[in-house]
Amino acid sequence: MSSSKTPLTPDHSYTVGTPLPGTMGRTGVIETPHGRIHTPAFVPVGTKATVKTVLPESVAALGAQAVLANAYHLYLQPGPEIIDEAGGLGAFMNWPGPTYTDSGGFQVMSLGAGFKKVISMDVAGEQDDEITADGKERLSAVDDDGVTFKSHLDGSAHRFTPEVSMQIQHQLGADIIFAFDELTTLMNTRTYQENSLERTRLWAIRCLAEHNRLSTERVHRPPQSLWGVIQGAQYEDLRRKAARDLVAMSNRDQAEGGRGFGGYGIGGALTKDDLGTIVGWVNEELPEDTAKHLLGISEPDDIFTAIENGADTFDCVSPTRVARNGAIYSLDGRYNITNARYRKDFRPLDPEIENYTSQYSRAYLHHLFKAKEGLAATLATLHNVSFIVTLVDRARQAIEDGNYVEYRDEFLARYYAGVRA
Repeated sequence: MSSSKTPLTPDHSYTVGTPLPGTMGRTGVIETPHGRIHTPAFVPVGTKATVKTVLPESVAALGAQAVLANAYHLYLQPGPEIIDEAGGLGAFMNWPGPTYTDSGGFQVMSLGAGFKKVISMDVAGEQDDEITADGKERLSAVDDDGVTFKSHLDGSAHRFTPEVSMQIQHQLGADIIFAFDELTTLMNTRTYQENSLERTRLWAIRCLAEHNRLSTERVHRPPQSLWGVIQGAQYEDLRRKAARDLVAMSNRDQAEGGRGFGGYGIGGALTKDDLGTIVGWVNEELPEDTAKHLLGISEPDDIFTAIENGADTFDCVSPTRVARNGAIYSLDGRYNITNARYRKDFRPLDPEIENYTSQYSRAYLHHLFKAKEGLAATLATLHNVSFIVTLVDRARQAIEDGNYVEYRDEFLARYYAGVRA
């Protein structure tokens, strides 16, 4: 794991490294109280203070520099006060490196509407502000002050406001936390998107105020960096406005003695085809010397697109989620290890990728999945996380070496040529 014992600034500074010519891409370093993150970097998701099925030590050993946990889930179970008492998220889960937590807004809204993967949302049909996926019961209700929602665990009622989200995330103690925002869908009307953007802007002001208050009050804990979240769906003017508003807000806060935003998250509704365009709009408005995190991205082509448009870090549950169903990443594309063709295949999962799982054969993993052994998910997860972390690490090195375009083109041509594994 990349880290340093050098004293770090409390503002979690970001240093720009090598630019990627002709793009907004670059390398860089984010400094946190628990170590440095060399960017671009993929951040594995440990939703409930665990990357599912694997040891924290194993995640570190495969090269991950940071992990991201989920404020909504940890609020419901075990509760932020328990994690605070344990010394914070890293101490609680025995992870020594940098940590992120999201605000809980994505889960509250997405579970409420039934949409789980915004980037792949089906946008066919007419816009409807009351839509839910598959006609599911809406579990959340938004108003200008916050969100009232039902727990997906037991149906109990809860309420998040910007202040509550900040209080939860300060108790969780992650190095990088995100402002509370409203997640909209691509099905929402333009009018709703405009109203939602203003609501999120006002919530961000409240998040900054509460973050500053808690930072002053909780000096017994390491300092945390609050990042603003940019919404605006597919609309260029809204995305640009959101970015400009947050930058102006941060500058005012700092001028008044506050901390301002340490970086920015790019979230909300978008499709695969417009991912690069939207990230580009946003980064044209944001300061070059701040870090940007793209929420929920992990497919190889999306990662390259994001890097070239200025994203520094990204997270996604996909590599671990598909692993538990037997889907394996390889340089020759993704394949399903449960297929019969792998029953007597004694090659490693990817013969050209060196990681912990290289010592196990495809035939063995095929057997584990068919036998419903827990080790199947562990090994598949380790391999997939290693694959994506390594992909991004090599992209970062390629920028430094000046051969990024060659690396990208060779990788994508081979990966999407069709599974030959």
